[in-house]
Amino acid sequence: MPAQTVSEIGQMGLDKHWSGDLQGQSAVEMLTFMTPVEGSAVYVAIEVVQATLSGRQGGFAFFHAGVSESGGQSLTYRVVPDSGSGELAGLSGELTLEIVDRVHHYTLEYTLAEA
Repeated sequence: MPAQTVSEIGQMGLDKHWSGDLQGQSAVEMLTFMTPVEGSAVYVAIEVVQATLSGRQGGFAFFHAGVSESGGQSLTYRVVPDSGSGELAGLSGELTLEIVDRVHHYTLEYTLAEA
């Protein structure tokens, strides 16, 4: 099998709008790599969020890592340690994703330092 080349690395930027308990905006920078094998790929991303969470305003970052292999998928989607600012300083947590009819639904399990 021929070696993979750098040209097969994809890059994209996304803007997101959050609603629900987490309300605000975020910007995502993502790198992707698709293998020649259908169903096998990987992505990594950093997402910077400015939002209100549980009535507290501030910012933080998420780290994403997703892997698809032989039809199975795994996803890591965590708050970057010590990235919280403003009233979100000390935030830690992990996000889970459920896709229903192509719509992404997120659940954020988090802890936040006492105010």
